[in-house]
Amino acid sequence: MLAVFERLFGIFSTDMAIDLGTANTLVYVDGKGVVLNEPSVVAVNDINGKTSVRAIGSEAKQMLGRTPGHIRAIRPLRDGVIADFEVAEEMIKYFIKKVNRRGIFVSPRIVICVPYGATAVERRAIQEAAENAGGREVYLIDEPMAAAIGAGLPVTEAKGSIVVDIGGGTTEVAVVSLGGIVYALSIRVGGDKMDEEIASYVGKSFNLHIGEATSERVKKEIGSAVCAPDSKDVKINIKGRSVLDGNPREIELTQKHVSEALMAPVKAIADGVKEALEKTPPELVADIIDSGIMLTGGGALLANLDAVISHITGVPARVADTPLNCVVLGTGKALSEMKRTGSVLVKTY
Repeated sequence: MLAVFERLFGIFSTDMAIDLGTANTLVYVDGKGVVLNEPSVVAVNDINGKTSVRAIGSEAKQMLGRTPGHIRAIRPLRDGVIADFEVAEEMIKYFIKKVNRRGIFVSPRIVICVPYGATAVERRAIQEAAENAGGREVYLIDEPMAAAIGAGLPVTEAKGSIVVDIGGGTTEVAVVSLGGIVYALSIRVGGDKMDEEIASYVGKSFNLHIGEATSERVKKEIGSAVCAPDSKDVKINIKGRSVLDGNPREIELTQKHVSEALMAPVKAIADGVKEALEKTPPELVADIIDSGIMLTGGGALLANLDAVISHITGVPARVADTPLNCVVLGTGKALSEMKRTGSVLVKTY
C-alpha cells in the first residue's frame, strides 16, 4: 500500500534537488535536468516597521545597490548557510512553487546540499526551511560529495578522488572514496570574497568606491589568478564614486591589477587544497596523483586558477566540464539513486 502511495505522489509532485548557494540557487528535476537558476537574492519592503517581500531572484538582484531607503535587497545566505531564516524560507518557497507547478495537492520530496563545515544547528535550519516551504520529505547531502558526483568522479569505488568546489561563500575541499568523505575542510573564501577584494583594491589604489555588481563584472570579464604575459593588454573601464571628493569617476583596470587584488583569496584556496593533501592517507594520495584535482563551482572559472593550484600542490588540476552545475547535478543523481536503492549519501537531521 505504501508503495502505491509513493507512486501516486510521484505522479502529482515534482521531486527535486536544490543547490542552495550563497550566490545562486539551482533546481534539478529528475528527467528534466536543471530547470531553475536564479540569484539567491530577496528584495524586501520595510514600511512602518512591517516587512514584506517585494521581489526574489533575478528581479531582486537587479535592485542590489539601487534601492531607496524603504527597500532592502539582501542575500539570506552567507558563507553557504542561512543568515536570515524567514527571508530564506520565503525564497525557497518561491523557487519550489515556481518549479512544482503540478504539485498543488502533493508536496515534493527534496534533496538539498549543505556545506561540509555547516554545524548541526545550521543543517537543521536548512532542513526546516525547506520543510516549511512545502517539502514532503527533505534530505541533505554534503556539498563536496554532490560536487564530486556531478563532476563524474568515481566516488563509490575504492579509489581516492579530490574535489575543490569554489562557491560564492565557501570553498569546499574533500577527498572521497567508497561513497564517503575521507577528509574535508571548508574555507570561508569564495566568489563573494574575491568581489570584496577587488572593491577594496580599487578603493585603496585608485580612491574609487565601486559596488558589488561592478566588482563581480570585473572578476568575470578580466579576472585571473596570476598575471599572464599580456595581462597589461587586457583592460576594462569601470565607473564609481571618488573617495576624495564624492564625484562620479571612471578608471581603467588591467588584468594585472585584478590578479594582484585576488592574490589573498587565491592563496587561501590553494593552501586549503595543499592542507587536504597533507592530511590524506598515502594510498589515496597515490590515486589522486594519477587522477588529478577536480575544480567545480563558479570560482573554478577564474582564469589560470587550475595552473596556480597545480604549481603549489604539484598535482595536476583541471576544471569540470560544467563547473557551475556540478553540485546540483550531483544532488540530482543522489536523489535518483535514493529513490531507486535508498542510497546513504543523503541524510536527515
